[in-house]
Amino acid sequence: MRRCLTAWDLTWLAFGSVVGSGIFVITGQEARTDAGPAIVLSYAISGFSALLSALCYTEFAVDVPVAGAVVGAAGLGRSWSSYFASMIKNDPDFFRMTTSLLVGSMGQARYMTQIARSHMIPPFFALVHPKTGTPVNATLVITLLSSIVGLFSSLDVLSNVFSISTLFIFMLMAVALLVRRYYLRQKTSQEDLMRVLGCLFVIIASSAVGTALWNANKLGWIGYTVAAVVWLIGTLAMSFLPKQRTPKVWGVPLVPWLPSLSIATNLFLIGSLEPDAFWRFFLCTAFMLLYYIFVGVHATYDVEHQNSQDFKDVKPTDEPNHAPFVT
Repeated sequence: MRRCLTAWDLTWLAFGSVVGSGIFVITGQEARTDAGPAIVLSYAISGFSALLSALCYTEFAVDVPVAGAVVGAAGLGRSWSSYFASMIKNDPDFFRMTTSLLVGSMGQARYMTQIARSHMIPPFFALVHPKTGTPVNATLVITLLSSIVGLFSSLDVLSNVFSISTLFIFMLMAVALLVRRYYLRQKTSQEDLMRVLGCLFVIIASSAVGTALWNANKLGWIGYTVAAVVWLIGTLAMSFLPKQRTPKVWGVPLVPWLPSLSIATNLFLIGSLEPDAFWRFFLCTAFMLLYYIFVGVHATYDVEHQNSQDFKDVKPTDEPNHAPFVT
């Protein structure tokens, strides 16, 4: 795919997305129902979580460009009829929401293209337009689906599902960064691998327990202090483990402390969501896992096996092909 967006373009696209789906829409709802005047503190906490996650995303984007730097934002809206009224009245909210849908379509379409290239979904969605260099089929599908869901779904349902999904992905990115730094296949010993997994378990478990105690309002500061101390011990133990990989260009500083703090912060924010958000998230996740187990695994294995077979069929005496590679 052709890379034509500059850092300036991406910055303002992200700004437009946040303003469209968050500041001018979600703020009013949360200020009225939950936070009240303390909504400023809510922004500070969520912004800190996003900053830590952005650092993790940046390292992956630099070292693994194909898998990196765009986070799709889904458009959340009100009742479907209010959109038509907003469009007729030239309501600025309508255009802000359109910006969010645009950014979401750009990011998610590129995710879908990579998934289609592994044949987990039909390769039809991996088609890149020869002139524009954009994933045209994936963009059309994502745009239509996002528009339909945003048009007919209620704001509170979408905001909760989107929040828990985003925070869970942020947490997984921090976990993936720690695994990437401390584990290297065929180099990390079995003992070191078990130590890494043990430290991760302590970090995640202590963060989850601390969040549960906070929401249940049990044990008071004693429970919070114990959970924080256990988290500190797990992170400190990981800091003494040998790192197996060093970023070539740029890396997250203060590893494992910042990624571990990102895990704790995201789990804390997840725990503050409504219970219904968890049920919807678990149902969607269960459906995707079943699809991956029964369809995706076999599809990706077949593609990998075919690529390996094609590589073996190439004779060592064959002349190298110097023709330009065209996707």
